[in-house]
This record gives sequence, C-alpha cells and structure tokens, in this order.
Amino acid sequence: MKRNSYIFISLLLSVVLFTSCITEDEYDNSPEGNFEALWQTIDRQYCFLDYKKQEYGLDWNEIYSQYKQRISKGMNNEQLFEVLADMLNELRDGHVNLSSKLEYSQYREWFDSYPANFSDSIQRVYLGKDYAQSSGMKYQIFEDNIAYIYCGSFQSGIGEGNLDEVLNKLAICDGLIIDVRNNSGGNLTTAEKLAARFTNEKVLVGYMSHKTGPGHNDFSTPKAVWLEPSLDRVRWQKQAVVLTNRRSFSATNDFVNRMKILPKVTIIGDKTGGGSGLPFSSELPNGWSVRFSASPMYDADMQHLEFGIDPDIKVNMSSEDMQRNVDTIIEAAREYLHSHKE
Repeated sequence: MKRNSYIFISLLLSVVLFTSCITEDEYDNSPEGNFEALWQTIDRQYCFLDYKKQEYGLDWNEIYSQYKQRISKGMNNEQLFEVLADMLNELRDGHVNLSSKLEYSQYREWFDSYPANFSDSIQRVYLGKDYAQSSGMKYQIFEDNIAYIYCGSFQSGIGEGNLDEVLNKLAICDGLIIDVRNNSGGNLTTAEKLAARFTNEKVLVGYMSHKTGPGHNDFSTPKAVWLEPSLDRVRWQKQAVVLTNRRSFSATNDFVNRMKILPKVTIIGDKTGGGSGLPFSSELPNGWSVRFSASPMYDADMQHLEFGIDPDIKVNMSSEDMQRNVDTIIEAAREYLHSHKE
C-alpha cells in the first residue's frame, strides 16, 4: 500500500510540476479572455481528449468554434458561467467542475440517465434497527447467515483495527456482500485499504500515467499499480460480492477495479460511473476555479476505466420488488453466495 501511495503522490507532483512549467498565455479578465483561458487549459492539460474523440467523436477544436460564437463582450457573469459550464459538459466527465462564489457546475448525465438501482428506505429494511457501525461502514448479518457491509463513502479513513474487528465478527458467515452503491468516492488509499483485505498475494490491478506536455498524447510511461495484502491483519477468505450502480464513482471505481480482478470476488449490479482520472485544479483570470482530470488510470490490461466498469452479473432493481421493499440486487448477491458456498 505504501508503494501505491508513493505512486499517487509522485504522479500528483508530476502533474503540479508539468502544469507549473507550461508557458501560459496571458489572458485578460473579460468574457473572451476567460473563455480562451479555460479552453486552452483543457486543451493542454486534460488527459482524455483523444480517448473521448475515439469513444464518442469529441472534437475539442470544433467545441472551441461552437462555443466561441456564444461569447460576447457585454455578457454578464451568470451568462458567461452558463456558456463555460456547457462547454465543459461536452467532456462528459464527473470530475470536471467549474466553480465561482455563487455557482457550481457538474456533469450529471453519468448517473442521471441511468436507473438509480438503490433505495435508502429499502436498505433500512435490510439493515434493521440492530445494525452495527465502524469507520463509517454499516454492517449486519442477515437471517440466512450472509454478511452485509455498506460503505457509502471513502472520504474518511478506515482504521486497520476497525477492519479487523468487523471482519472477525463476520467470519462465521457463509459469504460477504460489500455494497458500494451511491459511493461517489473519496480517498484512493482508503479504497485500497479495504480491497487489501480480500487478497493473500500481490496482484497487478492497473497502471497510471500523467501528462508530460501540452499535446493530447503527451503522457509518461505508465506505472504499474499493485494490490498488496494487509499482512498480519484479518483478511476475508470466503466468497464475496461487491454491489455497484452508476453512482459508484471515482475512488469507488478504483475499488471495484481492484476487487473485480480477485478470484473470490464477484461484481453484481450496474456498471460503475467511472471517473478514473486523478483531478487537478486551475484558476481562470476572474478567479473562478476549474477542476479537471489530469492523470489517467487504466486496468491491468491497459484499458481505460473512465466510463465505468461492467459488473460480472448485470442486475437492475425491479419496480415490482421495490414495491415490496425488496432489493433485487441484494437478493441476487445472496443467491449467488449460497450457490457458491465453500
């Protein structure tokens, strides 16, 4: 884990050094100047332009021509913000945001255009009133002896001792469900710490690189990312299922990538939301902040993870089940674990 943390820090420093060494053009604080500054920042530093051109035909030069026509000298800040936010949304990236003192833009189609596949009220039925909590995780043992952990965020740290305690309590169970639906991410090291409890050996899980120049294909040689077991700690040895939906994003996308490669782990639910680029921030002449993906992450086969990870078993929550307070995806996981009981 320390090695991967070093890789993350090294890549972040590389991004900072690269962006600070670019010869930046000077732009004035006008609608035209802010538009030019934003377009150039993305053109030189965003890491998925060529990949997204390949995937859905994104032409960043054409985007320039299209949105330049909407810029005028007399437009106010609200109008300018709308145009710049619309332009950024062409990237289809949940990690790309524009923020001012009064407004914040976010591309939402990566989850809004898909089934929710999660219900807080139905989950409460499964958790009951006697569930336990530790390090932000909620956990319960179902009546059929299947363990259930809900991890709704990787934003806060997870203590190693807390993980030992939770996994020890659940060791009597026939299988384990780890639910990361609606987990929009957080810290990569936290996600890695949890995944490390499900392997007994060092496993190659992917690669990372960073921009080395302003060209769309100027990237460093990818560095291998490994998942290493938590030595001298409690590790899960039975079958496990990870539940996902489109709101499983960013660091959660990375967690699912790590888990999917493990032999005793199965992913059930919907495709994750993606978000595989490490974010970086820059500032426009008017003080507005723009965040964007600067360093791409790949799976073990050097395939992009930006648009999400397919489950091993695709399951959607049915409206009929939801009317009966039944979670179709949890039930599919329970059925799978019983049929693969060791």
